[in-house]
Amino acid sequence: MRLREQVWTIKPTVPTASMADIAFLLIIFFMLTTSYSPEKTSVILPESQIRVEVTKDPSIIAITEEGNIVFTSGEETSVPLAGPDELGLIAKEIIELVPAKEFVVKADRNARYEAVDGVLEALRTNGVKRIGFLTRAEVQNSENP
Repeated sequence: MRLREQVWTIKPTVPTASMADIAFLLIIFFMLTTSYSPEKTSVILPESQIRVEVTKDPSIIAITEEGNIVFTSGEETSVPLAGPDELGLIAKEIIELVPAKEFVVKADRNARYEAVDGVLEALRTNGVKRIGFLTRAEVQNSENP
């Protein structure tokens, strides 16, 4: 009687012990690198040549082409407002808590001046000292250097 040699075959496997570690590292990476913007109102920004950095988490006031006002304090999602008077009351409450809070106006390029002026006046009369405008960089024309 002839004995057969036993052949041990190793089945290929994929080691999955470190998959959970990799998944958690990816989740942490994306959480740290993702930027969150609480204000998502779509407007066409005016162009500007001057660039100034804004402090972290400013309050953002968006003014649409139709004159609608949308506000966020920089920490929660934006909410539509009834008008500049309501914005003034909210700004006054914020300034009482954080006197150095910066307010950024994100006005559409085609918004009426009266809407922008009403927002600025409401901010100034309620004690806001730091007001800025959100713009986009001016595109240099190749014919006019």
